[in-house]
Amino acid sequence: MADAKSLKPAIFFDRDGVLHKDIGYAHRPADIEWSLGVAEAIKSVNEAGAFAFVVTNQSGVARGRFGERDVRALHDWMSARLESHGARIDAFEYCPYHRFALVPAYRRDSFDRKPNPGMLLSLMSRFPVDPARAVLIGDKSSDLAAARAAGIQGMVYRGGCLNDLVLEILAEWQRRRSTDDD
Repeated sequence: MADAKSLKPAIFFDRDGVLHKDIGYAHRPADIEWSLGVAEAIKSVNEAGAFAFVVTNQSGVARGRFGERDVRALHDWMSARLESHGARIDAFEYCPYHRFALVPAYRRDSFDRKPNPGMLLSLMSRFPVDPARAVLIGDKSSDLAAARAAGIQGMVYRGGCLNDLVLEILAEWQRRRSTDDD
């Protein structure tokens, strides 16, 4: 376990509806219509010395619409596109399970499926994340519930420039840090 001084802030991004328009079951590069300011938002997180993570439910796997290989390939493509703009995602986590899955191998309740906190807690166990300076940006109540269950702040993205929201979060962390130093 890292000591408090070595912990870093983190922003967890929901994928569908935050990083890109939610068209339902996106699984190919052609499905992705990026939200405004995504690369800038992630680059802002990187430049602030914080972790940038993606946590996403992917029930399309459980419903037989596409496979886990498709999810990983899309995440690799997204990473490459973002990196071409100087933005880096530190890790992607996804949950392919659903309790009403059509594919039997994926039919189960999962601690990883939001609103449960499993994906967040997994990342927080593998990376030295400061929970007091960690935020999940999501577009659904299940995202906010997962954040609460993981002991971190949740914020709703309602469209517009994602970087504006990220810059607000980073500025708040800076304000808190400067008042803590006083």
